[in-house]
Amino acid sequence: MKQTIVIGAGITGLTTALYLRRAGLPVLVLEGAERAGGQIRTLQEEGYTFETGPNTGSISFPEVAELFALLPSGYEAATPAGNCRYIYKKGRLHQLPSGPWSGLTTPLFTLSDKFRLLGEPWRKKGDDPYESVGSLAKRRLGKSFLQYAVDPFVGGIYAGDPMKLETRHALPKLYNLEQEHGSFIRGAMAKAKEPKNDRDRLATKEVYSARHGLETMIHEMVEQIGTEHIRTGATVTSVRQGAAGDWLVTYQQGGELHEVSADHVVSTVGAHALAGFLSETLPDELLSSITSLYYAPIVEVAVGFDRTVSSYRGFGALMPSSEPVDILGVLFPSDCFADRTPTTEGVLYSIFMGGTRRPDLIDMAEKELQALALKDLYKVLDIDPRIVPNMVHISRHRHAIPQYGAESERRCAAIAEVEHRYPGLIIAGNCRDGIGMAHRITQATQVAQQLITDSDQ
Repeated sequence: MKQTIVIGAGITGLTTALYLRRAGLPVLVLEGAERAGGQIRTLQEEGYTFETGPNTGSISFPEVAELFALLPSGYEAATPAGNCRYIYKKGRLHQLPSGPWSGLTTPLFTLSDKFRLLGEPWRKKGDDPYESVGSLAKRRLGKSFLQYAVDPFVGGIYAGDPMKLETRHALPKLYNLEQEHGSFIRGAMAKAKEPKNDRDRLATKEVYSARHGLETMIHEMVEQIGTEHIRTGATVTSVRQGAAGDWLVTYQQGGELHEVSADHVVSTVGAHALAGFLSETLPDELLSSITSLYYAPIVEVAVGFDRTVSSYRGFGALMPSSEPVDILGVLFPSDCFADRTPTTEGVLYSIFMGGTRRPDLIDMAEKELQALALKDLYKVLDIDPRIVPNMVHISRHRHAIPQYGAESERRCAAIAEVEHRYPGLIIAGNCRDGIGMAHRITQATQVAQQLITDSDQ
């Protein structure tokens, strides 16, 4: 029976392995870290439960709901407070509009751009397939929508610059709305009218976490896969084709080298890590087209208080790059999910910093980072400076979020060429197909389904 080796035990690798195991196929997951889960990790400190990586996901695709249906704990949907989101402008937070009336009255956008929005359905569609997110937003919506909606949104999702992200790859749904319907508004209305089957309706777009944090889902996936099929602390050093056409994977674990063979190898690690084991197999030109993908660094700061310290409640707040703050945004996990604080009176915040705006923060000393994060948190949420937090925890991610920029077409073409030229080798992970957990789960499900289909032939 054909064996598959999966490199990486993040959400992509674990989802792939879970479906292969459920199909009865042999699989071995190799993970360089000492734990499975990748960037998904939940910690408890001083009675607070917080994430050190992604805080939430969205049931954006049926594949996400189908995965959770297999896990004993399922998912925990955000409370209604999660529908309230803020944008920081000129020294205070403003609630992001949720309907036509609030859209007309919000101070976030200029009056001229509000009127401009009325003409969006009749505006000529663009003809540049490489147009940036920022250029597209400014052309169709106006400068203030770019500055106080799209820019902070991109900062919150990609920790990036909307003028440098290519729409077709970074936000393909947005790109397709214009290209297929000529307008964001007309496209959204057409999509809403499309008939949906039972599976389509699984994509509720609910914001989710898991009971006791996202790492719960990781533990349950590992249990279903079986720990005997996952080797942690196993650093892959080489992937090469054998004389018989199979794949030989060399990895180091516990100071010893091991070699295993497989019919398929699925890499789910970041593009920056591929050179560590594919440099002897792939031509330099192909490999460099993939590994040149830039990953923005992120610093995440969890802050806990023993009582309510701000009047703002909701999902969180985003910071436009034009505003004089150093943080990208702040989430309010204790407003959206249960049991995140030691008492019902406590509050928990998750602050995100760095990205392409301040990549230098990844190397800043802990004391200075904490001071910078708390300064902006107190400023944005109008917290009394005399109040001292009960808990502060800093996490650093040097290669956090890939930036799907102008080189995206070349990278995706190189991946397709690799998979065509080297049958059995699959380059998955966040170097293509989207960066969110929903994208990772969907991609992994599709990869696994293709391998299952191939095994039947």
